[in-house]
Amino acid sequence: MVRPAKLSEIPQILNITRACAATMIKNGIYQWNENYPSQQAFESDIERGELYVLEEDGQIIGTIVLSTLMDEEYVPIEWLTPSDKNIYIHRVSVHPDFQGKGMAQKMMAFAENYAQENAFVSVRLDTFSQNKRNQRFYEARGFERLGDIFFPKQSEHPFHCYELVL
Repeated sequence: MVRPAKLSEIPQILNITRACAATMIKNGIYQWNENYPSQQAFESDIERGELYVLEEDGQIIGTIVLSTLMDEEYVPIEWLTPSDKNIYIHRVSVHPDFQGKGMAQKMMAFAENYAQENAFVSVRLDTFSQNKRNQRFYEARGFERLGDIFFPKQSEHPFHCYELVL
């Protein structure tokens, strides 16, 4: 079940994202680290009502942010739709113990349904250029790769921007 996150759940959420970061680093993917995603980012997400968790059998095992805010890094991208009625996905995570079991698919289906039900014209996101698994995942869902952006505090490598027109 995907549901809004609560402030009291941030320690559990950080445990999940830290486990994901450790697994990615072990696999040579330097996308997340001890500084990102941060407690402050999740607190802001919750304050805006944008952080959701995936709960299975009473345990939080994943996160997804559904935001209407367009980061300034996205401005140069030539998006497929006008930038006025879009949803942006950030900080998607599934605890490594539950990866490969369709949990990210559940969260993305939730996000896409949410976008359609709320009359958004597209879903936008970025994913790390060195994370080929994520790229295949989003492309298999129909997302189109449009261009690259950079987050120098995270990596020297680019992040690919994707959009799914609804």
